[in-house]
Amino acid sequence: MYKTTIKIDGMMCGMCESHICDALRKAFPEAKKVSASHSKKQASFLSEPVIGEERIKQVIDETGYKYMSSTTEPYVKRGLFGGR
Repeated sequence: MYKTTIKIDGMMCGMCESHICDALRKAFPEAKKVSASHSKKQASFLSEPVIGEERIKQVIDETGYKYMSSTTEPYVKRGLFGGR
């Protein structure tokens, strides 16, 4: 699994977060645990394949928000109480 974090400019409220999450779920059906935060100006999701940065940028830009950057890193699920 991989965790992708996307920096996004232009989100102002919970509805903006919802709009971003819906766009990501629609574009990437394999995405899990999709979330967004307007206060942190970012969205994130988990996926089994690595999703290309250009495709992510295209999806975000189509929503009307501004794609700033994204990072993808291996995701290691932690055990109960934060242990491995």
